[in-house]
Amino acid sequence: MKAPPTILPLELRDISFEAGGKRLIKDISCSFEMGPRSVIIGPNGAGKSLFLRICHGMIGPAAGEVIWHGAGGADPSRLQAMVFQRPMMLRRSVSANVDYALAIRGVPRAERKWRVDEALAHTGLRRLAASPARVLSFGEQQKLALARAWALRPQVLFLDEPTANLDPAATYAVEQTIQEIHEAGTRVIMTTHDLGQARRLADEVLFLHRGRLKEKAAAETFFAGPKNDLAQGFLRGELLWWKKKPLTPPGGKPLAG
Repeated sequence: MKAPPTILPLELRDISFEAGGKRLIKDISCSFEMGPRSVIIGPNGAGKSLFLRICHGMIGPAAGEVIWHGAGGADPSRLQAMVFQRPMMLRRSVSANVDYALAIRGVPRAERKWRVDEALAHTGLRRLAASPARVLSFGEQQKLALARAWALRPQVLFLDEPTANLDPAATYAVEQTIQEIHEAGTRVIMTTHDLGQARRLADEVLFLHRGRLKEKAAAETFFAGPKNDLAQGFLRGELLWWKKKPLTPPGGKPLAG
């Protein structure tokens, strides 16, 4: 079967998002081409997960445009997938969880069987195929979420903090799976709070702070020395709290804020 044309590049044009009267994403413009793994980093509250959901199409921006240039009028949602920080497991077996994802995409039953087996083999879950998904450890559930996504053959895979709260062994297993998905040709765009993980997996880095994209650069360039001062402080481990400007009366010295 001939592979569908790529839906990439993905372009975001001046996107903003508001909730509760607050702008949480502010005038972000960037694009994602074929190839590199993009890792989005920044302090808590930077808007990383929200940004990823807008890219995925789960929510729409209040302003601006999200454009899949290669879609050509086709529905880009059928050629992308997303794995969340706490994925939902269906009340059925491990293999049935993957099969269900394929069924709702309209994959024929005969094809679903081998695609389920392949996805579970790649993620090390074949031995647990008949086990109830909800009794798996959290690390195993995260691998199952990756297996469900991988089985769909997405051109683009969004990952939101895929190893949050996992121990080192489980983190290593998930990172190996992400690497395999990347090597198979899927475009990976992910968020992480773990700078070590960003160094291990990123080909390019996006640094967000308070809903703004402060820097986007090749990983090697970024980690050698980002241009943005907030990004520099973040890499040094500084707490990037919101600093009030000092109150200065006309012609006087700054007052204590």
